[in-house]
Amino acid sequence: MKSPYISELQANETIHGVFLVAHKDIRQKKSGDPYLSLTLSDRTGDLDAKMFDNASDSLDTFDCDDFVRVKGLLQVFHNRPQLSIHKIQPVPDTEVDTADFFPASKRDRDEMFRELQTWIAGVANPHIKALLDAMFADQSIAIPYRSAPAAKSVHHNWIGGLIEHVLSMCHIARFTAAHYPGIDFDLLLAGVLLHDIGKVRELSFSRSIAYTSQGQLLGHIMIGVGMIEEKLRGIPDFPAPIRDLLLHMIISHHGELEYGSPKVPVFPEALLLHQIDNLDSKMECMRALIEKDRLVDGEWTVYSSALDRSALKKSKFLEPPQPAHKAEASVAAAVSPKPQPQPSSPFAAKLINALRRE
Repeated sequence: MKSPYISELQANETIHGVFLVAHKDIRQKKSGDPYLSLTLSDRTGDLDAKMFDNASDSLDTFDCDDFVRVKGLLQVFHNRPQLSIHKIQPVPDTEVDTADFFPASKRDRDEMFRELQTWIAGVANPHIKALLDAMFADQSIAIPYRSAPAAKSVHHNWIGGLIEHVLSMCHIARFTAAHYPGIDFDLLLAGVLLHDIGKVRELSFSRSIAYTSQGQLLGHIMIGVGMIEEKLRGIPDFPAPIRDLLLHMIISHHGELEYGSPKVPVFPEALLLHQIDNLDSKMECMRALIEKDRLVDGEWTVYSSALDRSALKKSKFLEPPQPAHKAEASVAAAVSPKPQPQPSSPFAAKLINALRRE
């Protein structure tokens, strides 16, 4: 069994362990000598790492997505954990259990897919249900949909992250659709299930999460629209107005033009889809930021570019302060002289006093 995991590491400890190289960069020190800047990972998270000394001996011994055994000191640098590597060497794939290195949903992926099918089974609109049935009966979509991450790095970026994110959104959608009058829940649910469908082709996730060439060229919104239109061609009586509403929801779900949507949401279900997606992704960003910052002292996390803020570590903020009288008592006890033993007889008392005067 792999040990230690990144989630188990403690600051100011020497680390011996095997990790996956998620990112590798060769940089130059002021002297001109090379050093290594790495991101190491396992299924519990990732870790910034640097190798400043003797890096030239290790530059070509491993690549990104290789497994490596490292020895180094974990410290907090600029309020972030950083591993200073002393030794590094490649490890053959045959010597590791790859399940130890790829972060994955804590939920069973097949069980999550069965839950997704339950949501589809409850759709009353026959046209929308036909589209969803056709989409998820296609094994070239259904199989990667179980395993795809929801993003490369921002939120739910683990195996099974996409379906976990979508199912969370389904529950929020059911609540909000009941709260706001006039919402077509079938249309909203279809938007939830299909809004990120293009990510099964935008991202590769066999070793580490990366963009495919198609993903780089088109992005998941355009890919998703193409996938939906392909299925719609097999449903000849699908109403054109519902098609246009659904496609608008897909292309507008990022909410703003500057965030990659070619259109902003212009009807209630489209706006609600964007807000639900944003809510669930941001809450996951907040959770991960606070959890990842456990090695850093203080009540605030490091700055998050995804959230555009630092986050308050509420549990530390609410820790009761040490009472002043206890702190003063502990200080007084530390500096006060130890009590002198009392003499056991009058003669002994006189002798001790005489010795003290001398």
